[in-house]
Amino acid sequence: MSFSRIFDYARETDCILILQGTENSVDKTFFYLTGVEGGLFEGSALVVTPDELKIITSPLEEELARSTGYEVQLFETRKEFEEIIKKNLKDKSTVGLNYTALTLNRYKDLLRIAPDKEFIDVSGSIMEARRMKSPEELSRIREAARIGSRAFENLLDKFKEGMTESEVSSLIAYEMMKLGASEPSFSTIVAFGENASMPHYSPGSRKLKKNDTVLIDFGARYRRYCSDITRTFVFGRASQQQKEMYEVVKEAQDASLKVIRENANGRDVDLAARKVIDSSKFKGRFIHSLGHGVGLDVHDHPALSPNLDFPLKSNMVVTDEPGVYVPKVGGVRIEDDVVVTKDGFELITTATRDLIEVS
Repeated sequence: MSFSRIFDYARETDCILILQGTENSVDKTFFYLTGVEGGLFEGSALVVTPDELKIITSPLEEELARSTGYEVQLFETRKEFEEIIKKNLKDKSTVGLNYTALTLNRYKDLLRIAPDKEFIDVSGSIMEARRMKSPEELSRIREAARIGSRAFENLLDKFKEGMTESEVSSLIAYEMMKLGASEPSFSTIVAFGENASMPHYSPGSRKLKKNDTVLIDFGARYRRYCSDITRTFVFGRASQQQKEMYEVVKEAQDASLKVIRENANGRDVDLAARKVIDSSKFKGRFIHSLGHGVGLDVHDHPALSPNLDFPLKSNMVVTDEPGVYVPKVGGVRIEDDVVVTKDGFELITTATRDLIEVS
C-alpha cells in the first residue's frame, strides 16, 4: 500500500495521526497504511505525512513493525508514548484524525498531550481512499473469496440428519482455515428451516431434518482481508415453495448484477433486484439493502442501498445479496462478492449459484 495515496483525499492537513485503542477499538486503517499482517498493535500509533510513515509501538510488536520497512519508534511506558507523540507533532499545526475509530478517552488524552494543535476529522477522506482497492488488496480479497467458495463445496458432503447449526458453523470455519484462511471474517450464520427467515440469526442447537432449507452466511479472512458469501440449499428434496423462493432470489441477483459497472449508482443496482422480488408473490419480503463494500472490514463501506446515492467506481469490491424471508417458514439469500470494473464486474466467489439438493 502506498501510504501517500491517502493524501489524495486528505489534503487539508499537515499529517494524519492514527491512534490504536484496545482490542475492541482497533483502527483497521493502521493495517491499511502499513500493510502489516500480524499483531494487534494495541495502544500503538502512526504518524503519516505525504512523504513518510512512522510506527510508534511497544517492544511487543517491534519485530512485526520493523518487517514493514517503515521507521519504528519504541516506547515502554505511557509517558514515553506521550513524549514521542509530542515530538512528532511539534512542527505540525493541523493534525488529521480518524474520528470514526477514535474513542472518547483517547481523544481526551490527545487534547491533553497536544493542546496547541488543530485537529481535523479526516475519517471521510480515509474511507474514500479505502473504497478503491489496490492490486495487492484485490489479490488478497480474491483469495479470501476462493477459500470461502472452496470451503462451502467441501462442506456439502458432510451434512447428515441430526447435526446442529453450531456444528455446521464449526465445520465451515475448519474448512476455511484448512484452505489457508487465518480465521472466519465474521461470526458465521447457519440457519435451518424456519430459522432462515431471520437474516442475522445466530446458530444454535436446532437439529437438521430432512427437506430443511439450510442458509449459511460465512466468509474467510486472508492476510487481513475478507470475503462474504451466502448460500442456501435444501437438505433433501426441495418443495415447490422452496424452489419458487430460490428462483425469485436468483432472478433478482441476476438482474442486479447486470446493472453493476463503473459510475452506476448503488441505489439503481438495489432497485433492479427489488423490482424482481416485489413483482413476485414475495413482495415486501426483501428486508435489507442489496449489498455493501468488502475489504479489511467485512462491512467495509455502504454501497448498494435504496436510500443511498452511491456511484460505483472501478476496483471497489461489493456484495450482491438479495433475499426473501417469510416468518415461521424460512428464507433464501444468495450472496456473492464482485469487483466493479469499467464495463461490468468480476465475480470472485465461485460456488454454484444454482439450487442444490443435498441428500
